[in-house]
Amino acid sequence: MSILVQYMGFESKAGSREYRFTVKDAAEEAREFRLTIENDAFVSHRVRYQDAPSICSLRLRTELAAFANHPVETSYHITGAELDSYRESHSPKPVRGMYKPRPADDSE
Repeated sequence: MSILVQYMGFESKAGSREYRFTVKDAAEEAREFRLTIENDAFVSHRVRYQDAPSICSLRLRTELAAFANHPVETSYHITGAELDSYRESHSPKPVRGMYKPRPADDSE
């Protein structure tokens, strides 16, 4: 069954940012989900503002998959471990040089 996950925006709260999503499928009306990230995660540079919707979307899709598109919960908190995992999987990999260093010649 196909579903549509739509990002609806965010709201700044006292200690966090709340990201809203709607989920629609052919058989049901739209359901709303809210995911929060603590403000400290942004201030401490654990997450970039532009990455937050993607991080929340990944978590929501994980929950949808785990519960056959019908999770019991409608609110989720993004953990520090989830932020670290996202950053590790989306950080650029170091570029290797085009040429390998020549092996040392031991005959001298």
